[in-house]
Amino acid sequence: MKNKPVCYIPGKVFPEIYSGIPTFLGLPKLSAPQDLPGNDIIFMGIPFEGICTYGTFSGCELATKSIRNASTRYSGFLPEMNVDVFDYLTGGDYGDVAVHNGNIAETFAFIEKKFGEILDSGAFPVCFGGDHSTCYPLIKTFAKKYDGNIGVIHFDGHMDNLDTYGDEEKYARCSPLHRIYEIDGINPKNIVHMGIRGPRNVPVGPATAREKGATIISSFEIKFNGVVESIRKAIKIAQAGTKAVYVTVCADILDVAHNPGGPPDPCGLSSWEFAVILYELGKAGIKGFDYVEIYPPTDRNNVSSHVEVWMILYLLAGLVEGRFNLNNRLVENNFVLSK
Repeated sequence: MKNKPVCYIPGKVFPEIYSGIPTFLGLPKLSAPQDLPGNDIIFMGIPFEGICTYGTFSGCELATKSIRNASTRYSGFLPEMNVDVFDYLTGGDYGDVAVHNGNIAETFAFIEKKFGEILDSGAFPVCFGGDHSTCYPLIKTFAKKYDGNIGVIHFDGHMDNLDTYGDEEKYARCSPLHRIYEIDGINPKNIVHMGIRGPRNVPVGPATAREKGATIISSFEIKFNGVVESIRKAIKIAQAGTKAVYVTVCADILDVAHNPGGPPDPCGLSSWEFAVILYELGKAGIKGFDYVEIYPPTDRNNVSSHVEVWMILYLLAGLVEGRFNLNNRLVENNFVLSK
């Protein structure tokens, strides 16, 4: 890729890093649908927090800026795999979706339109936000592209599949997976909930998933059985008879020790475990991805935003491995430096 992200270049200029918002990794800014064709990867932010389900609002709408700011430190080179993803992929940043705070329907319509433009371009979409309610319009749009015949792998500490929050609210951050069960053409048997754990769940969540036919793989199962075996099981389920697989990530898939600027949930995955999982997903050829629920106001050193950038890069490294058959450096469960 021309002008690819590179570290340690004296005098390297990142437009708007102080005066505004830099692009992800300093990649080219894409301003209109006609700018999208020819890019392999397109990044998009969703600065939206909808319904508050506990305490006060989290500030996750600010994460699109904190993630981009964190990304300016990095390149696409990963020495443990001896690969620079931007030697193989081109990309750009399509900016943030327009939002209308307090108006979920209009904001979701904005998301569907902008995300649909990325899908129409043929690029691999990487979206970040934002609260987890936004995965519903993303996956709804993704499903339309593939006639509903898709698999979904959902990484989260919580089921996020309540029918409603309270008596009537169907589009809160605790309900998107229930809405996804209902999308025309999707078979819930191709949906996998991974990393589920802990006392911030309610009995109806797992019961609903099992009633619909979805699979639950807890964080404990992942750790006992191993990350590679667990993700390959999930991939097999999501891919069975489908045209494409979408991956949606809540930051609390990670243990609180690895995610200080997200929901504070223990007993989750380490950043290393999740990096291996995302690398495997990239190799498997997933077609869409989002990563949400980072809270900059409580993230003192922007750690969770930095972690997200790293996780995205491991996903892209796996994508390169799968597309270009590099026979890269994953040996059993260990990344090794090439000799």
